[in-house]
Amino acid sequence: MPKPLRTALLLAPSAILMGVFLIGLVRLVSSSLMIDGQFDITHYVDILNRPDYVQMLGRTLRTAALTTLFSLLIGFPTAYYVARYKGNRNFLLLLIIFPWLVSIVVRSYGWMVILGPRGLINSFITWTGLVERPLRLMYNDFGVILGLVHVLCPFMIIAILSVLMQIPRSLEEASMSLGGRPAYSFRTVLLPLSLPGILTGITLVYLMATGAIVTPLLLGGLRNTMLGTEIFQEVMHFFNYPKAAALATVLLVTALVVVIPIQIFERWLARRLREGESH
Repeated sequence: MPKPLRTALLLAPSAILMGVFLIGLVRLVSSSLMIDGQFDITHYVDILNRPDYVQMLGRTLRTAALTTLFSLLIGFPTAYYVARYKGNRNFLLLLIIFPWLVSIVVRSYGWMVILGPRGLINSFITWTGLVERPLRLMYNDFGVILGLVHVLCPFMIIAILSVLMQIPRSLEEASMSLGGRPAYSFRTVLLPLSLPGILTGITLVYLMATGAIVTPLLLGGLRNTMLGTEIFQEVMHFFNYPKAAALATVLLVTALVVVIPIQIFERWLARRLREGESH
């Protein structure tokens, strides 16, 4: 079989999936701009003129950013420990991916049992007398961010771990043997080399956090609605597909504004690292 034909056959499934995705994306945008068969931007005007929708968009972006930040703060040390662990890493990897074996609905309900007014935490602190009334640990931004970090942090860990596993320990040892302290070696050697994995993890977690539905709905309630849950309600409850498409397009554009610069920086960084290796 000729090599070009073999390459085309191998790429065919990915090309088909990408084609279906692009067709769906075009139909999504077009349906948000068509009302009764005519071009109309009424849905976008309504979205931008309603303070509650603007506030909802801001809450979505803020929650996604904080979820990404906390996932990074937890994920990088965890990935570094696993990468440098001298024992059986398979067991640690199993612990990391174990939450994926449980559905998001079950995990969110688990957090409701823990964070609820009569949950484990509030029952304990009220029993000890530290507070008179239960703390509000859910149906707010705190509960949503906590639940999203629990759901999405494994993606951050795996993305960073895949890069850290390729960085030889000898590079850090060489830096320290030349007089560099651990903090200096981390800042000048490990962190720059691990940036591709960090940026990939940031992109994955941020995108999935902006479109989250189940966790914000269960842990955030109706007063702390995110754009993903609003899109779900417009489709499933009100059957307002054009408005849902407009909301989804706004969410897509705002997410791309953040993700595209990250991807450009990641490609620039990868090119610089390749140039450094060639020299």
